[in-house]
This record gives sequence, C-alpha cells and structure tokens, in this order.
Amino acid sequence: MPDTPHLVARLPSVEEYLYLREIAGLSPFSPEAARIGLPGSVFAVVIEDRGRAIGMGRIVGDGGCFFQITDIAVDPAWQGRGFGKRIVAALMDHVREALPDTAYVSLIADRPADRLYAQYGFADVGPRSIGMAHRRT
Repeated sequence: MPDTPHLVARLPSVEEYLYLREIAGLSPFSPEAARIGLPGSVFAVVIEDRGRAIGMGRIVGDGGCFFQITDIAVDPAWQGRGFGKRIVAALMDHVREALPDTAYVSLIADRPADRLYAQYGFADVGPRSIGMAHRRT
C-alpha cells in the first residue's frame, strides 16, 4: 500500500460515503438511500490513505445529456492539502475524456467552495437561471 494519500477511481462503500459526508458537514442520508444511489454514479473517485477513505467525489447523471458533480468531501483532518482540488481535477478529466461534448455538467456549490469550482470552468448561471432544490425532509 502506498505511504501517501492517493486517488483511486472507484465508488466509496456505503460506510465510507456516509462517514465522509458526515465529517465533512454535508447533509445526511440513510444507509438505504446510499445503497440505492451509489450504483447510479457515472464516475467516482476516492482519496485513500493506507486503505482508509479520506476524500471522495462523484459524477451522477443520465449518461448522455445531464450530469452533476456531487459529494465532494474531504476528512477535515486532511483539508487544506489540495485533496479537494485533486478530486475535482479527476472528475473534470473524466468529463473531458468520456462525456459527450454537448453534456451539461452542473453542481451546487457552497461558499467558499465556489472558488474551487470556478478554477475548472464552472460559473454562476444567474441571472438567467437559479439553482433550486427540493428535499422531502
């Protein structure tokens, strides 16, 4: 096993996914929801340190037209070391190499993370459009 954290193209396990979302301050999901949702990923990466997931990110979508960058999470003990940037760079490499040229790739950014995403060509869609969401709970 490598001695330093490294990026692996793979889905996080349900346990890794729920843990990283929780410690990174993202909204919680049930284990059942994670088991259903994770296989719907178009592409995912995990940052591992000695076999333990310390960061992750996914692309979800319909496979042809619409895609969303989601679940960018890094263990707070590892934040500030460029791992979020490595995750987004790997996801964007996949966007450029594997998705149709006409793909619409979106994300919802919390501030100040919007500055990270801007480095990869993401821009505010306003005033023409606004981000909206609906949660059942």
